[in-house]
Amino acid sequence: MIGQSTQNTAGAANGRIFVYEVTGLHQNDRTENSSHAVRKSGTTLVQVPYSRMNSEMRRIGQLGGQIVNIYPLGAQSEG
Repeated sequence: MIGQSTQNTAGAANGRIFVYEVTGLHQNDRTENSSHAVRKSGTTLVQVPYSRMNSEMRRIGQLGGQIVNIYPLGAQSEG
């Protein structure tokens, strides 16, 4: 019973997408070797599936960014 409940919850979460509002992304040693430049800008919006939220938070931190807001895709940012 418990396993079935957990599987149903995980299945429902797979389709959810969240938007991270990120500031402070900039070029650093990690991004220097990538095929594209990372520009420093005010705010960047990154769409992230529910299953990758933790890994994306770590990646943004390694790139020097700071997450200032997280909301489900389709919801309005209250800025």
